[in-house]
Amino acid sequence: MSNYIAEALVGEPEVVEDARVLARDVEKSPAWLRLKETATALQSLQEQNGSIADAATPGSEINIEATALVKTLTDAITELAPLFPYDAAYLDALVVDFTRWAAGADTGADIDSTPPFGVPDFYDSLMAFQPQQHRADGIRHLVVFPMYTQNGSTNRFVEAVLVEVIWPEFIGELEEEYTNKLFVPIRFLDFTPGYDTNSAVLFPETVAMREIPTFTWGAIFQDREAARFRRVVRAAAEITRLDLPEDAATMLDDQHLTEEMFVMWDLIHDRTHMRGDLPFDPFMIKQRMPFFLYSLEELRCDLTAFRESVKIERDENASPEARKHAKLVQYGVIFDRIFRFAITGSRVRNYDGLGGQLLFAWMHQHHVLHWTDTSLSFDWEAVPDVVIALGAQIDELYWRSIDRPKKAHWLAAYAMLTETLTPNPASVWARGLSDEVLAGPPKGYTDAVLDDEFPLSMFFEALDKRMKPVIESTIGITGRD
Repeated sequence: MSNYIAEALVGEPEVVEDARVLARDVEKSPAWLRLKETATALQSLQEQNGSIADAATPGSEINIEATALVKTLTDAITELAPLFPYDAAYLDALVVDFTRWAAGADTGADIDSTPPFGVPDFYDSLMAFQPQQHRADGIRHLVVFPMYTQNGSTNRFVEAVLVEVIWPEFIGELEEEYTNKLFVPIRFLDFTPGYDTNSAVLFPETVAMREIPTFTWGAIFQDREAARFRRVVRAAAEITRLDLPEDAATMLDDQHLTEEMFVMWDLIHDRTHMRGDLPFDPFMIKQRMPFFLYSLEELRCDLTAFRESVKIERDENASPEARKHAKLVQYGVIFDRIFRFAITGSRVRNYDGLGGQLLFAWMHQHHVLHWTDTSLSFDWEAVPDVVIALGAQIDELYWRSIDRPKKAHWLAAYAMLTETLTPNPASVWARGLSDEVLAGPPKGYTDAVLDDEFPLSMFFEALDKRMKPVIESTIGITGRD
């Protein structure tokens, strides 16, 4: 059966069911628990870059300890491997990479040999891991790498995580139009401490490796996003005395439904980074720009998901499930942006926070969001067109900026923001950059941006005080909490 599953199309129902049966309850298995414990023990020995400096000398006490831990880890991986036949090549390569890391050896590349437990290089096993090829509901993966966890730990420690793919039938329908072959929506089954954090993504670029390849997948933990959303929005609605629409309230009571909403949202959001009239590298790799440019890019992708969801909801030819979830995505974008993004994290160049502030202020100033008599309300029938108009404004900024110099684009983006948001009274940008800065290199522009260039409004300052304990309580949350 293992060879059949490895070679067959995993999307076939009987193959998927066989795969589900194999990995059922794997998170309770002794081999997984041993692997998790061993990976955590290795973390206590590692430096931030993933190496174990004191284990570089063969035969030393730390070297003997670390070697034994790696042997226990690889034995556990080998024991678990038959439960994940579609990941056979990856798990085989993973054992080789761990063994090479412990022994210290030539990686096979044109670089110097490495000492035992030097900076890890898991390029080979990463290239063998291709979860985007197995997007079927309920498929499970064992993932073990030295890696940092985005929005979690900055240490490239050995982390282990068991995940399960979420792929509702209606998403397969939508993916035919909103093609995103790299997108892998997943939920947690269990994990090591690096994921007991705010991290809700599993990205290949976080793995320790000798060179940067072309990445072929990116995974998002929809269960964490959904559980966090449900807790935060429920509390915010109570604090602001918001009367939730019936379908939005139903979603907050249903973890599974909220997960599916996030799958649809992220499917469209993620692909948008590569589409549109883009005046710059869509992922802004190696670019140092004022943080508000990142705010507009992330918000642009969310508002594209919002716009497309409105289109799907209004499309009588779309399936009932797609239309139902499309309406929920609209609530998701609005509530997550204004209730969580705007007040999560520090006020130091918080680009996601700024996007939430902008969306709230835009809706308020266009009279579809009201804060009256200490109660929040929406004109839901008018909301879609107003939110779509904000997305159109950002799209217009991008379209015009293709013909502008970079610094002129930055100034135009700032001008657009200040039409809706009030900048910091101490802002140099708001007063007008000096001729010296304007004529100088881009660094001068970026350095002049304040850490909190657009401070929270009085509404958000008050909401932040009430919501902070709720938001902090979502660290490490999963769909089972």
